[in-house]
Amino acid sequence: MSDLEDFADYGTDADADADADDAGSAFERTTFDDAGTERGLGVLAVSEGLRIDEDGRETSLRAYVTAPNRSAVRIGKYLLAPYPGGETLFCRISGLEYAQAFRSDDANEIHARRAMRSNEVDERDYKFVADLDPVAVLHEQDGELKRRMPDRVPKPETVVREADDPEEIKTGLKIPSDGVFLGHLSVGGEKVRTAAEPPTIDYRLKDDYAAGDPLVFRHTLVAGGTGSGKTHTAKNVLRQYLHEDRAYPVRDEGTEAERRMAVVQFDPQDEYSQMHDDNPEATREDARAWETQNLAHGGHDDTVTFVPKVGNASYAASDHRAEQVEFTIPFEMVFDNPWLIAGSGLNDNQYNALRHVLLERFRDQYGRGGTYREFTNFLDDPALREELDQSGRVHEATFDAIRRRVLGFGDVFDQDARPITDLVHEFVKPGRLSVVPTYHLTNSRNAETVVLALSALLVDQKLSNDPRFDRIKETPLLVGMDEAHNFLTDADSVQARRVVGKFTDAAKQGRKERLGLFLITQDPQDIADPVFKQINTTVVLNLGDEDAIKSVNIPANLEDKVPYMEKGQMVVYSPDNSEPVEIRGLPTCVTKH
Repeated sequence: MSDLEDFADYGTDADADADADDAGSAFERTTFDDAGTERGLGVLAVSEGLRIDEDGRETSLRAYVTAPNRSAVRIGKYLLAPYPGGETLFCRISGLEYAQAFRSDDANEIHARRAMRSNEVDERDYKFVADLDPVAVLHEQDGELKRRMPDRVPKPETVVREADDPEEIKTGLKIPSDGVFLGHLSVGGEKVRTAAEPPTIDYRLKDDYAAGDPLVFRHTLVAGGTGSGKTHTAKNVLRQYLHEDRAYPVRDEGTEAERRMAVVQFDPQDEYSQMHDDNPEATREDARAWETQNLAHGGHDDTVTFVPKVGNASYAASDHRAEQVEFTIPFEMVFDNPWLIAGSGLNDNQYNALRHVLLERFRDQYGRGGTYREFTNFLDDPALREELDQSGRVHEATFDAIRRRVLGFGDVFDQDARPITDLVHEFVKPGRLSVVPTYHLTNSRNAETVVLALSALLVDQKLSNDPRFDRIKETPLLVGMDEAHNFLTDADSVQARRVVGKFTDAAKQGRKERLGLFLITQDPQDIADPVFKQINTTVVLNLGDEDAIKSVNIPANLEDKVPYMEKGQMVVYSPDNSEPVEIRGLPTCVTKH
């Protein structure tokens, strides 16, 4: 008889054995005394050591999970392991493993075929072990729950349970109890549920000087790919900063005062003016839930769209009811920021000649009210070119290079509209959302010039010790910039270096001047490193590009999740606010979207 026939007969015998088992003729399993009620998910095991170490790589903390609890356990869930004496170790599941409970070989044909005929696996045949990452030790101090770094090893066979108390979870993760709402704590895309009402854990950013500087003035980056929900998320967050009860202390003529935030949002896709209107898709249940959590919701009435007048471009908005105010960029703004007309082609020598010779001489002749057209006519004077060349101040080749590169801005400056410098009190106003759309500007250089001119105005006035516009200086200000990678790129040009330098200075002094940057991008890897280093709060939605994911510098265990996150699912990395966590944003936008 062949080996195959032997095996076939053996398989038949195995089938008979299985039938006998069903008939009750096989051996019976030893049962254990099941008296009493089990607590928790399982117990800490010492089979492979039980160790807490300063070097996290040397830590060995594992829990045996009992069979009935295994289907509910997920990587990322938060567990508690009590110490004798009242303290508790707060930890996170970082790995899960099935292992053989007995010395056996389940990788063979007979075992596999029996398993394939069976409807379920007997969990008691296997060990199910969870690797735990210690996060903090929770303890009470003066009646208040506190946290400290893990410095004690729990006892063997300590019962571990899932964290289900909001105070324990927030303390363990260092999440503030109050602040600006971002979303709800989640694990693997599912909201963390507790025994409280409401059952979810709200994630908020510090926004009170009692807990340090509000994080809004330490800057925020929202990064996400197309369709990830970053604009939806940005609207929900910006709406909270415009809450009527939210105000910040400022110095006003030598006295302390509190003022609401002014938000200026640059909008390349014409989406943020919709924040003026209610969301028609929001239900009464949504409104009740938002009110329970004290969230600002509904259209923000004080939303104004400031439309840049550029050449013949026309702005036609049909999807929002916000007031529209047209403005132009006056050429006088170039005297303070010559790089606005420097373009990307000027080298340092040419830029210095433009700034310190040509613009100064033009201002002396025409005053600060000189226009762009007058400046180009000024450069057309051959006598001026010859004089500067013969005096050795500006070589004729340098003069010609400057003249070529400053041409082409005629559609941007001094158009038939009110100068933005005459509208500052309307443009920056406590409690107002000022939206600057650029979608209607088909020339990218024109759009960039408008955004950078207004940004420079805001930043310069905020940082100035002798500001021309006290309204900007004395108002808490949040500057939102969508597609920020287009403006704050780390390029080797005069203009890029000046822009990056200006925003780096603004970011460094933001806390002192009540100035916050709110950058939104799908290409975070393109934002200049000096600006990126000043970002304290990074919100990461789905990103598919590996370079983009690496650039946001989030912990590896969360980095691996980013390409698989669903719309509205995000990672928050804000070291001064909390441990790195995963959250879910509001599924419905609080304003029109």
